[in-house]
Amino acid sequence: MNHARINLRQQLAKLSLPLFFDIALVMLIGAADALMLARWSDGAAGAVGMVNQLVTLVFLVYQFISMGAAILSAQYFGAGEWARLRVVARLALALNAVFGLAVSAMLALKAEAILRLMGLDAALLPDAVRYLQITGSLSFFPALSLTLGATLRSCDRTVEPMLANLAANLVNLVGNTALIFGHFGCPALGAEGAAWATAVARIAAFGVLAATYCAGKSPLRAGRVAGQRAAPLKELANLFKVGIPAMSEEISYCLSQVAVIYFINRISIVALTTKTYCSNIINFMLVFVCSMTQGGSILVGHLVGRRQYRAAYLVGTYVLRRGMTVTLACAVLLAAAAPFILGFLTDNADIVRLGSTILVIEILLEVGRVRNIFACGTLRAAGDVVYPVVVGVTVQWSVGVGVAWALGLPLGYGLVGIWIGFTLDENIRGVILMRRWHSLRWQGKSFA
Repeated sequence: MNHARINLRQQLAKLSLPLFFDIALVMLIGAADALMLARWSDGAAGAVGMVNQLVTLVFLVYQFISMGAAILSAQYFGAGEWARLRVVARLALALNAVFGLAVSAMLALKAEAILRLMGLDAALLPDAVRYLQITGSLSFFPALSLTLGATLRSCDRTVEPMLANLAANLVNLVGNTALIFGHFGCPALGAEGAAWATAVARIAAFGVLAATYCAGKSPLRAGRVAGQRAAPLKELANLFKVGIPAMSEEISYCLSQVAVIYFINRISIVALTTKTYCSNIINFMLVFVCSMTQGGSILVGHLVGRRQYRAAYLVGTYVLRRGMTVTLACAVLLAAAAPFILGFLTDNADIVRLGSTILVIEILLEVGRVRNIFACGTLRAAGDVVYPVVVGVTVQWSVGVGVAWALGLPLGYGLVGIWIGFTLDENIRGVILMRRWHSLRWQGKSFA
């Protein structure tokens, strides 16, 4: 038994370490664009930031297919059902290819109309339109990359997606240097240059993933196994059955955050700026727990596919314990260092003081957030996809939005009140979802 536990921990480390760098590299692409464009022009940086908010929502459309493919692929890989695994991967690629082409065409042709509808300032419109036309018309490639990356990770191939994002970062960095500022004999194009660099970087990432997918040793390319069959229509139904609930919770959370941003805008510019700084700092702190949870979810999916429920439960609980320990330690250190970190970012004493208070509250918030990240990932991996959606939508809007609004605006506690609402939301959802995990009612919901 001890040998088996050690082996599972080794598998978890093998999955999670590349995921850690993978997630960090994804975050760095956006950070590099923002920092480098800020040196060119504040207006260009603001325009591109607005476009990237829209692109994030577009990628959620692609991810609902990718998330469904990831969950099913992990279970089929664990069960050794190669024929079903290949059918799911190919269906997901085909669906995201269709979505990708349609969305790319819409963004290329209607970029200006979309951005005007979003109320973008006329002075920022030229840069934003050109950036969206270029990156939007080529969003077909990240649509496919999301699917390839998700299915490869579910088959224990976490290194290749990491290498793909490393290649994308290198291409983006060199491209930004050349095309934003006009180095290496290239024209200085500003925001348009950043758009071309980002688009080419995403194509490079797709190239690495496609080469891995087509490799002879890839489990997605394995030959037919005798006696195994797969019904495409059944697998298509499973994709939607898993993907739609999984993405519904994500979309609900994103929309609830949009609502809260509206409340913060009504408080003050200081509150909005403080929220921006604090959120960016916190996002980097979450890289560890996200990578651990993704690795744990893949392993749980494998074990559930084999009907090894006890082992899946033990792996999941181990992931939660480790993730909680590291994240809380980081949150405490971050709260202690908050005046120095925020002081480095801004000279505004009000922002430093308010942000320091927020990062102290964040310690308690992280207790619930770690539980939510863990429980949502592992319950979905086990096939229990509907329960997290019901809990998420209900609590996010009643507490995360409703209580945050009441404390922040009518009761006058401002951003501190809103952050207390966030804390209650995360912890209430965390308690409910952890009770579901410990109840073992997710057993028997596997699709394999």
